[in-house]
Amino acid sequence: MFRAGGKMPTERGASSSGKGIKIPIPEVFVGLCQPYRYKIFYGGRGAAKSWAFARCLLVLSLTKTIRVLCLREYQNSIAESVHRLLVNQIYTLGLEAFFHITAQSITSQNGSEFIFRGLARNSAAIKSLEGVDIAWLEEAQRVSARSLEILVPTIRKPGSELWFSYNPDYKASPMEQLRNRLAEQKKFLIRKVGWQDNPWFPDVLEQERQALKQADPLAYEHVWEGGYIEHDESIIFAGHIEEQAFEEPMEGTSFFYGADWGFARDPTVLVRCFVQRGTLFVTHAVFGYGIALNAIPALFAQVTESQHARIYADSSRPETISYLVREFGLRIKAAPKWPGSVHDGIAYLKSFKTIVVHPRCRQLLTELRLYSYRVDPATWQVLPEVEDAHNHGIDALRYALVECIRARAVPRFDEADVQEAAAGFLPLLG
Repeated sequence: MFRAGGKMPTERGASSSGKGIKIPIPEVFVGLCQPYRYKIFYGGRGAAKSWAFARCLLVLSLTKTIRVLCLREYQNSIAESVHRLLVNQIYTLGLEAFFHITAQSITSQNGSEFIFRGLARNSAAIKSLEGVDIAWLEEAQRVSARSLEILVPTIRKPGSELWFSYNPDYKASPMEQLRNRLAEQKKFLIRKVGWQDNPWFPDVLEQERQALKQADPLAYEHVWEGGYIEHDESIIFAGHIEEQAFEEPMEGTSFFYGADWGFARDPTVLVRCFVQRGTLFVTHAVFGYGIALNAIPALFAQVTESQHARIYADSSRPETISYLVREFGLRIKAAPKWPGSVHDGIAYLKSFKTIVVHPRCRQLLTELRLYSYRVDPATWQVLPEVEDAHNHGIDALRYALVECIRARAVPRFDEADVQEAAAGFLPLLG
């Protein structure tokens, strides 16, 4: 049981005489109402993480005036936020007299405010928010490295806090990397919680837990015990990726370069790779955010020999290609596209024995480990549609190898295609 401190309202229109209100939460979550810069609760299903976070935030919003930013990585509408969860808890706790609730917002009588945003597509709006006391990121396992880079320095008010609740998925995910770094410092509130910590764990969930434990032990470890996903059919390159430092061949090897252009908040990317003995090696992958056109050559210069190499780039920005060719002399060519070219590219990349990525390519490694097909949320069936996420470096990789991909996908060539392929692409097809 958590006993809220400070002056708390106990009935409509009145304040307590110091006794406060008792708010029931699992004991493991009591630290949420103590001051820590980072509060991270992770683990399997049934631990009441979201429920406890919501209750503690409501209590804090009544003990003092605070501004709470409620976040998800992707939030297309208020219905996808924790707004409904907070409203349900307000009524469950009998606190509706002390909050003003609208379809888009929640405010308390003492001026506390709950704001709801998505991180991935609202970086400018997030950066502009002032005076946030607590930022709560729900389902934090889905957050990108870029979103974390924006979020952490944005929440900078003295005494401000960052709360994260999630079920882990992949060991290499940005959230897990952040948690591991913070855990080494041993001064933040970081706890793994599970169904065992929930004294109100319902019978219906216990039946589901036992059923999955019998039917699929590997899935059970992830869903209920908070273990990592070791293999997931929706992950496109599962089992194909290897992180390894390697030496580049001295001579006689063709290197391939591919670029993807940034749109709005998406990055501009350049990758460099080569093929050897049926394995694809990625030597470089640079990502630049908010890059002006005239700054692209400086970004690309971080990649070995890119100033003189043929670069295949996203054809959707012909004006960008024309400008860089005309003003900077870069050898950029629009990568051809055709119906099914994305799926053909995926099939070609998966045809390699493995894709070896140099450790310097951190963001590309993350993308390759997260790039996935869509999953039907009702049936968990993997759909033949690629998620439009974690794909910028992978698109650049497809463009780099586009002639190899097209040679496999299209049985006939015109004369220009044959001459282009003869310059060094077809020998790779074996």
